[in-house]
Formats: sequence, C-alpha cells, structure tokens
Amino acid sequence: MSKLAEFRAAEKALAEQLAHLDSLKKSSALQREIEFEEKLKKLMAEHAKSLRDVVAILDPDSARTNTTLAARPGRRQRTVKVYKNPHTGEVVETKGGNQKTLKSWKAEYGSDTVESWLQG
Repeated sequence: MSKLAEFRAAEKALAEQLAHLDSLKKSSALQREIEFEEKLKKLMAEHAKSLRDVVAILDPDSARTNTTLAARPGRRQRTVKVYKNPHTGEVVETKGGNQKTLKSWKAEYGSDTVESWLQG
C-alpha cells in the first residue's frame, strides 16, 4: 500500500471515529452516566470513602474474592489433586507436587505410575 493510500485510509478512519465520538457526546445516556459519576465522586469525597469502601458496602462478597485474586495477579488458583495408592489404599490431597508422601511414592514407584493414581 502506498503512503498516500495509507494516509487516506487513516484519515477516513479518523473521520469515522470523530463522528462516533460526536454522537456519543450528544447521547443522553452518556450524559446521565457522567452526571451519576460526578455525583458519586462528590458523595464519596463528602463521606471520605474510597471506591473499594463503596464496593465493600454494596457487595461484601466481592471483597473476599478480589483480595485473594489481587494477592497474585495473573496467577490462577491451584486445584486440589487427589492421589490414591492402590497398594495401601492411602489417599493424598495436594495442590502441588512438593508433598512428602507423594514424593516418597514417586521415588518408590516412579513418577508416571504415581500420576496414573490421580483420581478424577
């Protein structure tokens, strides 16, 4: 694509974006949301409350889940794995592979064999 064609395409896209922005500015729904946000911020400042405080008041359960997720952003929770030794009937529940009994089983029977004991 030539530079001129690229320029005209970008110019056209910009004009479309500006038209869309203008229609949003005229939207009564947007005006109501802006007004609500301003009133909410004023009310929060008046009562010395943060957004977290407001969320905790309105949805107390979300505070519990958000703090655990915020502790390690980008990491998912580990799932519990249950292994059952068919020789002894012993059951081990673990979230990771660094469990004492599981390690001893892997040393004795082999990693692949122990992994086959994983319960569904």
